[in-house]
Amino acid sequence: MIVFFAVFIVFLLIGMPISISIGASAVIGCLNLGYPLMVIGQKMVFGIDSFLLIAIPLFIFAGNLMNAGKITDRIFNFANSLVGWIPGGLGHANIVASLIFAGMSGSAAADAGGLGTIEMEAMTSKGYDRDFSAAVTSASSVVGPIFPPSIPLIIYGSIASVSVSKLFVGGVVPAVLIVATMMILTLIISLKRGYPRERFNIKKLITEFSRSILSIITPLIILSGFTAGLFTPTEASCVAVVYALVIAIFVYRTLDRKSFIKCVLDSAVTSANTLFIIGTSTLFTYVLVREGVSGKIADFIAGVSTNPGIVILTINIILLVLGMFMEPGAILTLMLPVLIPIAQRFNLDMVYFGVIVVLNLMIGQVTPPFGVCLFIVGDVGKVKLERLYRAIVPFLIPLIAVLFLCAYYPPLITWLPNALLGE
Repeated sequence: MIVFFAVFIVFLLIGMPISISIGASAVIGCLNLGYPLMVIGQKMVFGIDSFLLIAIPLFIFAGNLMNAGKITDRIFNFANSLVGWIPGGLGHANIVASLIFAGMSGSAAADAGGLGTIEMEAMTSKGYDRDFSAAVTSASSVVGPIFPPSIPLIIYGSIASVSVSKLFVGGVVPAVLIVATMMILTLIISLKRGYPRERFNIKKLITEFSRSILSIITPLIILSGFTAGLFTPTEASCVAVVYALVIAIFVYRTLDRKSFIKCVLDSAVTSANTLFIIGTSTLFTYVLVREGVSGKIADFIAGVSTNPGIVILTINIILLVLGMFMEPGAILTLMLPVLIPIAQRFNLDMVYFGVIVVLNLMIGQVTPPFGVCLFIVGDVGKVKLERLYRAIVPFLIPLIAVLFLCAYYPPLITWLPNALLGE
């Protein structure tokens, strides 16, 4: 086990991709511990052998189609006509557009890389500071995996055997709270710095709404579909892809053959990377469980206190730190076998626990110095990371505030899924 962990840490320190670090250390660990060679292939395949996980590549594909088909442009223009009259209007439009796009892709990286380019160009051209524009874009991308659909929640549901439909609906209120608190902060900063706003124009709002209505109702179709029992979350991902194809090719006519092929290739690469991480993490976790390490870690965390509030605080801190350094899929696959027994020991609602876990990891994605979304936005917006690190700090305050509000008042997460889908 010393060799097992040593290889993992060394690979991370020398900059190896997380999937390779996890997979190589797991394989070396298996060989060093004398496990049969067939275990390596079996556990990696077992980790991704799930009907539910089919939704991951499909939601990734749907998000890429929305970006390539210029549907994100229409979403941003509508959001701007809706809230652009507030001081710092484009900052608010940035946040609202992220909420709408979240209902299509379920990925923070897709939001940051797709909408981010449009949002950054629009804000900087109107006189907004480039680092502020990048900070708003990074922070708003957190909403993507919280508001349904959500790729991390699909992974959680698959591992924890929890209803993904309930997890999706459980993310609605936290996502809305994140949007509201970030808009308040954006308003305060905009008033202080004198950022511009646009005059409210009802005619423009109606025009932009009519141009983007087919994009805007996508989240409603997905949400209403699985809450009404018309289709499963996996089938919802198929609906999202078909719907995106129809409106991009036949309605808006903005997706050409070259862009479509690029979408397919990009989605395949991203999906392969995500599923490979899940597969290698499953093997890694198998070794931890087989050798009793995960049980010892769980006992240590649970032994911190008999007070559930203290235990939740400890888990939040651990996940926030891990989220700064690792991919959410890898963390979920590695840590859930440790954390789920703790949640069950303290009788925590598993839907509530899943949303809290994912919210932690998403905040980690925009936390300096290694938040993945910071690197993406810094790259597309041509912003130096040192400046972006300073600018993002104020936005971590509302994110962490919403995290702790939801963590210590579970009905914010559990009320809506229980009301719509039953206990």
